[in-house]
Amino acid sequence: MGAVACGRTAPADQPSQAQPSEADAATVPAQLAVPAGQRLVATLTVDRGSQVYACTKGAWTLKEPAAVLTSGTEQVLHTAGPQWISTSDGSAVTGAASATVAVPGAVPELLLKATAHRGSGLFGDVSYIQRLDTHGGVAPAGACTDGTQQAVGYTAQYRFYTPAQ
Repeated sequence: MGAVACGRTAPADQPSQAQPSEADAATVPAQLAVPAGQRLVATLTVDRGSQVYACTKGAWTLKEPAAVLTSGTEQVLHTAGPQWISTSDGSAVTGAASATVAVPGAVPELLLKATAHRGSGLFGDVSYIQRLDTHGGVAPAGACTDGTQQAVGYTAQYRFYTPAQ
């Protein structure tokens, strides 16, 4: 499969670059760089998204993300795990954070390493995920009542990488 980015799919005979273009590369903190030998296969943007927080012992804690990511006609669901699920082929990837960069007034930018896969489609071989260009999504301020939940809107760009063949 070719790379999904900015609403178009690159032909399978054109390899994707492991790093974004020079203009985009400047926006990726060094701590969030993917290891050598990876290629970018998809760049998706949060179309509609929230970070869902639950009140436990009087404090807000992250429960799960709830977002729809898009690029052209490609649509991906992002949920607890964290997990990303392609609505076009059913493939999925789950990841765990391996590096974090704080962003004032927003959820942190992340580098995640894949921990599990489902299917052989878009996410079947994903090895790394970057969450970049985050805005919003921080936990509500102040005390809360145990058992309550609150969704806080956010936006971000997600980049998915597979091992270069």
